[in-house]
Amino acid sequence: MVAISTDEFNLLKGKRSVIPFASRAEIVAGLSCVDLVIAEENWDQKVSDILNFQASVFVMGGDWEGKFDELREHCEVVYLSRTDGVSSSMIKKVVGAGDFLRAA
Repeated sequence: MVAISTDEFNLLKGKRSVIPFASRAEIVAGLSCVDLVIAEENWDQKVSDILNFQASVFVMGGDWEGKFDELREHCEVVYLSRTDGVSSSMIKKVVGAGDFLRAA
C-alpha cells in the first residue's frame, strides 16, 4: 500500500504538485509491488491508515529521519536513503519548463 499526498495536502505543506494527484496515483498503482494506492489528505491520518489497513511497516524518505518515530508504537518505521541520480527538484524543473515529454 502506498499513500500519495493529494495536491491540496501538498499545498498545505508548502509544496506544489507539478504532476496531478490522479496521474501520480496511476503511475504508482502501475508498479507490480503496489497493491493499493490511497490518498493522503492530512498529517493526522497516518495512524488511522496504519490501523485500518493493518500496515506492519511505515516507510519514508531519509530526509524525514526521526520525524515519524512515534509511529513505532503501531508498526516498524523505516527511513530509506535517497536514490543517487533521482531528484524531484530536477523533475519539477523539467516539467515546469514544459520539457517533460521530450525528457521522457
